[in-house]
This record gives sequence, structure tokens and C-alpha cells, in this order.
Amino acid sequence: MSSALRFCMVSTYYPPYSYGGDGITLQRLCRALVRAGHEVTVVHDADAYTSLGRPEPRCQPANDGVRVVTLRSVLGMASLLLTYELGRPVVHGARIAELLREGRFDVVHFHNVSLVGGPGLFALARGSATIYTAHEHWLVCPTHVLWRHRREPCTGRECVRCSLSYGRPPQLWRGTGLLERSLADVDTFIALSEFSRAKHREFGFPRDMEVLPPIVFDADADSVEAPAARPHARPYFFYAGRLERIKGLDDVLPLFRDRGTPADLVIAGTGSHEPVLRALAAGAPNIHFLGHLPPERLAPLYRYAIAHIAPSVCFETFGNTLVESFRQSAPVVARRIGPFPEIVTHAGGGELFDDSASLQAALDRIASAPTYRDRLGAAGRRAYEATWSEEAIVPRYLEIVERTIARRAPSRAVAAPAALVT
Repeated sequence: MSSALRFCMVSTYYPPYSYGGDGITLQRLCRALVRAGHEVTVVHDADAYTSLGRPEPRCQPANDGVRVVTLRSVLGMASLLLTYELGRPVVHGARIAELLREGRFDVVHFHNVSLVGGPGLFALARGSATIYTAHEHWLVCPTHVLWRHRREPCTGRECVRCSLSYGRPPQLWRGTGLLERSLADVDTFIALSEFSRAKHREFGFPRDMEVLPPIVFDADADSVEAPAARPHARPYFFYAGRLERIKGLDDVLPLFRDRGTPADLVIAGTGSHEPVLRALAAGAPNIHFLGHLPPERLAPLYRYAIAHIAPSVCFETFGNTLVESFRQSAPVVARRIGPFPEIVTHAGGGELFDDSASLQAALDRIASAPTYRDRLGAAGRRAYEATWSEEAIVPRYLEIVERTIARRAPSRAVAAPAALVT
């Protein structure tokens, strides 16, 4: 694509008002597009972050060339609840419509829009080519994660009862056909993995989806060079991620607690399930909780690990931590669920497990054979460079953008209905 484009990214979360992977991966895409010569504006909702009890971020806005528009409302949580229940940008609709109209963007790209405006946002961008990336399974799941009743992977809809099990009221708009009607206002949908595309189809999503993984690292950040010293004295396996039940660490800790393993388990991350995990690991001197760490602290932990363990028990849309491990030439041992098999098989950079016995066998094989471990790590690194690096992803993204602009129906370039912007 020869000429510079004007992008508007719309998302509930964006750093520093972000606590999960979707905000970080969006920031990486925005920075990559700026480096490629394009103009990028981000519109996000600060209330979605601060109204849930999180403190106002203290860091300064990044000087990275991305224009950031931060939405706030004196209604705070009430603004979010209106969007959650009605599926429309009730409070911020007029402001967003004005931004999109005045910006004259070539492309409006929606990301996690669950609390910034819901599906009612899509019609506001009819003057631009439109894209939606499914960072989670929100299009087919009110809880985003297809984790039914907070205890099992979802294999069939029980959405009202499931929402109540999360302590959330059912969303009124999901029974009105609003989503189905709004899909026509999005030109292209993107899934992060083949698995996620198939799962959307399985749960009745009617539109075709492109597959494009996220950018896991900024090209200008986080050197892969080995630091002078190891970050942990003893040999260790590594886990990085949120500490939630759906991440599956409950099945890993007993292997290290109950056996005289020659390697430690080092855990980076925080979450609501952390007290349970710490209790499960109580008295085990070879299990170490490091808390939340910045990316520069994670890189050497991946690099020197025997392997990264990815034990998630839910249907992820992608596996960022697997690619983070591959980038540092470290192998992965991942549960055979969700997108993990396609990632590990494509890279040839690790092993898959189904239960505690096969997990223990994989850990033992890799720990006892350094040459095998290094061979897996080298394969993962090659796959990262060819498939998941910024240099690999950005051209594929721009090809999707070019196709989207080329096939966009001219009849859609009309003003948004007034009812959606008041």
C-alpha cells in the first residue's frame, strides 16, 4: 500500500487504562502502523478501567505518535451499565460520531467495544471502511471467554444462567437482534487464530472471518539479547499470565509440590485466583510467585527457563505467552486445547499435554535433554520471525485493509442514523 492511511481504533481499553492483553496488543498495532507511515487515532473509555476500583494510572502518556482520545463521563459506572445493557454508546455516542465524522478516517477498526459502545457503535462509522478484531469471544458469549458457569469450557448456550453465575445481569440487547443487524455495518471481521474462527462459526456467528494473529512485541522494544546474569539461580519452568482459574495452574502446582523435582516453578502474574494458588503451593520451597512484572523483566525469565508452561483450561482466542516464549528461544509445554495445538504444531517449538501424567512426562523429557530443549527453542524462534513478528504481521494486516477498502460498498458511505448518536 503506497499512500498513508488515516486509522481510528475504537476500544474499551487502551494503555495505561488497560489490564489485559487486548489493550497492549492494540497499542503495539498502533505503534507499528505509525512506524509504517500511517496516522492513527485511538478512542477509548477511561471509566471502564477506573470505575472497577482501579486507581488512576500515574504514568505519562506515551510519546509514540499515536493520538489518543480518552472518554470520561460524570456518570462513571452508570455510563458503563447503560452500554452494557442497551448495547449502544448511550452517553458517548454523539462525541464518538463527531470524532469519526471530523476525522474523515479511511479505516475505523473496532476492537474490544463491550463497554465503549457495544454493537451500536458500528453504524457510526458508515463513512469509513470498517474492521472488527475479535480479541475475545464477545460476539458469541456475554462473558467473553466461553467458560460456562465459571467451571467448564462452554459447549452449548446457557447464557442467562451463565451470566448470573458471574454475578452479572443478562444483557438486554442480546435478545433484541441488535448484534445481528449491526454486523452489516462491519466490512471485515478478524479472528486471532483458526481455532477462534471455527469457534465463532460453531456458536452461530454468520460472517466470514480473516485470521490474523496479534503483534506480540514492539519492534523498538525489549531486546532479545541475553542478560549478563540468570534471573533465577536454580533450573526452573516458567508461567506468565493472569492468575485465574481458567488459566489452569491448579493442575500444575501439585506436580512441583508433591514431587522432588530438580527444577523450580517460577510464576509471574496476579489475579483473583492468586490466594487459592498460594494456598495450594504453601510449604513448597520450589514454587515462587513474582507478582506482576513489566515486559523487560519477563524477557530473561522466558529465555532462561527450561520451558514455558501454558496450562489454560478455557478456549483462548490466541496464545500470546507462547509467542513470547518462542521469541526468547524457549520451548513451550501447552495444554491440548483452544489455539495452542495450532501454534505449537506450526512452530515445532514445544510439546502438548492432555492431563497431569502427560504434562509430567513432557516436563521430564525437556528437563533431561538440554539439546532437545535447545532444538525446540530454535524452532520456536524461527517461527516467531516468520509468522508472528511485527515485520510479518503488519504487511498481512495492510493487505486485509486494502481488500476491505477495495470491496467496500459505496452505498454504505452515508451518515449514521440520528437515533444512534444521541
